[in-house]
Amino acid sequence: MIYIFDGSLEGLLTAVFEWFERKPGFVNLGTEKTHQPGIFFETFLVETNRAKADRVWNGLQKKLSREWLRKFYCAYLSELPEVFDALFHFATYIFLNPAGAEKNYGNEFVLKVSKTARSVEREKHRMESFIRFQHTSDGVFYCGIDPDFNVLPLIANHFKNRYADQQWIIYDLKRHYGLFYDLNKVEEMTMNINSQAFKNPKSNQLDEKEILYANLWKDYFKSTNIESRKNTKLHVQHVPKRYWKYLTEKQI
Repeated sequence: MIYIFDGSLEGLLTAVFEWFERKPGFVNLGTEKTHQPGIFFETFLVETNRAKADRVWNGLQKKLSREWLRKFYCAYLSELPEVFDALFHFATYIFLNPAGAEKNYGNEFVLKVSKTARSVEREKHRMESFIRFQHTSDGVFYCGIDPDFNVLPLIANHFKNRYADQQWIIYDLKRHYGLFYDLNKVEEMTMNINSQAFKNPKSNQLDEKEILYANLWKDYFKSTNIESRKNTKLHVQHVPKRYWKYLTEKQI
């Protein structure tokens, strides 16, 4: 049997509740977006229910440490269809076994959740390190990103604390939503925009000093870059090329 859910975290947790309620045996979990109907498998459409989802999450909180709850959430933020299925089976495995089952890395679902969470955490740290804001003409600092995983929920506090004295927007161009900090709180936002234009703002959209600061930084970077000590292989290991588009010093 295949359980089909809407792709939300609440929907995934509801699917776990429904499995225990119905006891259908082994099932696979798929999303409405990716599921391809077939004639050989029976399907069950999971209707997301907040109360059922809360009961499952509260149950996981009793069985898992804060570290593992974060791993569960991070793995979900990967948005990988196969990980949704792994999370579903991981949750049922945890409920069906004594405390400490999450330490059994011989279980394929425990291993999958752990490895995926590690990849998402790595992406989160890289976004925190490589994001470079541009000062727009209306006084807001802006950066457009397109990370591999949905890390915006994980980086909000970092940027709120680090840039507490300035308004900023971090916009995920791939997922079409962003974070806006108004000096008091961080809120989710969406905009109808041309993603390419938002990715590379025109000079008239930027503060008049922004281009000057960018050029000064590029000059500083070039002057401190000792050619004889250049190690491109090591540099790419620490700063993969797919992140260079966020770095002012690379836009030369």
